[in-house]
Amino acid sequence: MRRLSAATEGVLVTGRIHIDLFSTLDGVSQAPGGPEEDTDGGFRFGGWQAPLIDEADGAQIMAGIQTMDALLLGRRTYDIFAGYWPDQLDGSASEIAHKFDAIPKYVVSRGTPDLTWRDSHQLGRDLAAELAVLRGRHEEIHVIGSIDFARTLVADGLFDQLNLWVYPIVLGAGKRLFPPDGPPASLELLGAGTPSEKGTILLRYGWKGSTPETGDMT
Repeated sequence: MRRLSAATEGVLVTGRIHIDLFSTLDGVSQAPGGPEEDTDGGFRFGGWQAPLIDEADGAQIMAGIQTMDALLLGRRTYDIFAGYWPDQLDGSASEIAHKFDAIPKYVVSRGTPDLTWRDSHQLGRDLAAELAVLRGRHEEIHVIGSIDFARTLVADGLFDQLNLWVYPIVLGAGKRLFPPDGPPASLELLGAGTPSEKGTILLRYGWKGSTPETGDMT
């Protein structure tokens, strides 16, 4: 493991940062993948995505994975991925496992994580400068899950595209990308995928600003 330098002088910033999130209709993105993924707050519905995924959204997810050339993850998501994907290189999900294994993994953490997964690197404290380095180094950088980290990126406008898969289910309590206490943000719709047979739709958003416009309907 090595710490990525935050030096940005001479860096040509060209790459794009994508945030990939799975969300319920009421905005919950906590633990879509499995019961033990994230039980914070006594969350009871871990694995809620599994019964709703089908070929259409699976193909959309895979298309994004195929184009990425770097992963950017929060500490919790990195630990989950590092504990699972290296063991899937010969399994049914080997295409995803080989892709993740082959590309650099960048981890945002205030601590000193044990980054044993191949080609893993910890980012420093100056996030904006670090992301400028990554943009100069890669073309398609994807943040998968990592809800707390994704909140920071959205709050500061440090992303290019939010890929939000919205599933037809309501859970009530749970972690959300947009919590009730803000901060505010203004987004623009860049496009949408074809709804799946089970009712999931991919919405693609770009950043507009941190001050939403208001008006008077009268």
